[in-house]
Amino acid sequence: MVPSVDGRIVTDRWDLPPTFVSEYERTAATFGADAWMIGRISMEPYAGKATIPRRAPAERIPRTDFVARRDASSYAIVVDPGGKLRWTSSDIDGEHVITVLTEGVEDAYLAFLRSKGVSYVFGGRTEIDLGRALARLRASFGIETLLLEGGGKINGSFLDEDLVDELSVIVAPVVDGSVGTPTLFDRSSSRRSRASTPRHFELVSVERLPSDLVWIRYRRRR
Repeated sequence: MVPSVDGRIVTDRWDLPPTFVSEYERTAATFGADAWMIGRISMEPYAGKATIPRRAPAERIPRTDFVARRDASSYAIVVDPGGKLRWTSSDIDGEHVITVLTEGVEDAYLAFLRSKGVSYVFGGRTEIDLGRALARLRASFGIETLLLEGGGKINGSFLDEDLVDELSVIVAPVVDGSVGTPTLFDRSSSRRSRASTPRHFELVSVERLPSDLVWIRYRRRR
């Protein structure tokens, strides 16, 4: 993630230097990850605006994982519980798309994903169980290392479930100061009581990058 000094993550107004993108990609590549994941809202610009047929298929589609491709060099994963994204393609810059759904998604939407060649796994009946979803991604696609790249709500959900092993942030030389904008971790007050438990990390490294960016890595303290 690339937060401001005060932890905000909406970068549109920051006027960051061109090196920001290249440094983000360079540092991310050091993890050798099998896949990256973002939330539905963050994924919308990548998905497109295809028309989703509303007519259900003649036979009910079983609620089992659909693997359109398991040999991709990298995967782009989105958590989309209700099945709202309107995919025009099954890949993003060559990375195969996988969507994480709940079992309540309509058959018409599952048929739509299959027609587009988009893989999917089920993370729960009515809500996403992130631990279950990660287990399915490993079992069906062999994904072992996953980069979680926001936004704040999905980051907060992973933190709530204690599924963040390492934190890698490039701190931008900006103080945002805005009120009500997403932060690095936006944790839901409606979750179980353990959601409010602070998570402790230990410092791994600090590196100054070009254009006054600072790369900081932390590892979860167990």
